[in-house]
Amino acid sequence: MDSKREFKALRIYEEEGKFIRRIEKRKIEDLPKGEVIVNVKYSSLNFKDALSVAGNKGVTRKYPHTPGIDAAGIVEHSTSEKFKIGDEVIVTSYDLGMSTDGGFAEFIRIPESWVVEMPKELNFKQAMIYGTAGFTAALSVYRLISAGQTPEMGPVVVTGALGGVGSIAIAILASIGFEVIAATSEKDGGEEELHELGAASRISREITDDQSGRPLLKLLWAGAIDVVGGNTLHTLLKACKPMGNVTCCGNIGSGDLAMTVYPFILNGISLIGVDSQKCPMALRQKVWDKLASEWNVYNNKDQIIESSLEEIDTYIDLMLAKKSRGRVIVKL
Repeated sequence: MDSKREFKALRIYEEEGKFIRRIEKRKIEDLPKGEVIVNVKYSSLNFKDALSVAGNKGVTRKYPHTPGIDAAGIVEHSTSEKFKIGDEVIVTSYDLGMSTDGGFAEFIRIPESWVVEMPKELNFKQAMIYGTAGFTAALSVYRLISAGQTPEMGPVVVTGALGGVGSIAIAILASIGFEVIAATSEKDGGEEELHELGAASRISREITDDQSGRPLLKLLWAGAIDVVGGNTLHTLLKACKPMGNVTCCGNIGSGDLAMTVYPFILNGISLIGVDSQKCPMALRQKVWDKLASEWNVYNNKDQIIESSLEEIDTYIDLMLAKKSRGRVIVKL
């Protein structure tokens, strides 16, 4: 492949303490090392991308940088024995878009160990409608079921119900027979969206944020998928029925968890961590295959916004202001 070939990319520069966004031309030779070069067809916007754009050094340490933790496209060049030119692939997680130039560009170069074979049932656009958010939701459901959670045990509550992870988790759980409780702020609206996703009921965010200080609460659900962390996670554990399971995949509320051991030793609750970034490849491929087949449920077109690279600024700003809804996918 011609190392001088030019392509378009969103670049973030740090200038005098400010972080400036520019769309510019780059060359293949500018990309980091790796065995596989992918011609990106679609990417998607995630909260980590917005943080990277804003200069969050916990996400991206060095600038200039190209964000985009998701990418789907065609292998353009490969020195890998696993992938050949023309293969359709998905790349999410690991270091893509964090310290390694990411999917908000027409080309990426990555290690072969980051690359997932595109399931035959998915296309580039569908894969990025899921992206890291959809994969994380599906992995959360997979871990919940693997721990023994069943619909017969009772309802499962999902926090962040109108966000990327929460909305897809609700749809998957509902499709396989679970009664789902959606936890959101009433001021967020979205009643019709939640119904279409399959939520059986809705509760106020305040119910999942108990301030009483009690070590245990009235039992309200049999399991939970949490994206918030902090006191919300604490509340979910305190109000979970015996032998239930609670997964945690995020900390948008807080990374702290101050609590007693009583939910674990008196009610037998299991707390399950979900790490989508470094999930083993065998499990990663299995979860993507499920998303492409029996768990392929996220079909609400009203919740999907398609953006060009030139238009992405607007949606980044909405996400940073915590006013974004549904999924924003980026067509390269």
